[in-house]
Amino acid sequence: VQLVESGGGLVQPGGSLRLSCAASGFTFSAYGMSWYRQAPGKERDLVATITSGGGTTTYADSVKDRFTISRDNTKNTVYLQMNSLKPEDTAVYYCNAHRWLEYWGQGTQVTVSS
Repeated sequence: VQLVESGGGLVQPGGSLRLSCAASGFTFSAYGMSWYRQAPGKERDLVATITSGGGTTTYADSVKDRFTISRDNTKNTVYLQMNSLKPEDTAVYYCNAHRWLEYWGQGTQVTVSS
């Protein structure tokens, strides 16, 4: 099983980034997918979740109306479009797959700074 995140980097406040998470080794379309983030010295927090079929999404209040989670089950990939980024969005972002088992990616760093 592998979850490989990409797309992180350094961006100025107000900018955008699109994270991708490529999955392999399990039946991607059967799993709900989430993005979490962890800032230095803080706990890992849930950012957004999408159901296995993509029909339902949920977001943390702090990112609502700025971030969009989506998935392509033909490509075994989940995305996080992040707009209007703020310095407080700086964190390592992790991809998570969940059903009765749970899998994690290695994380990708997002830094929002001028």
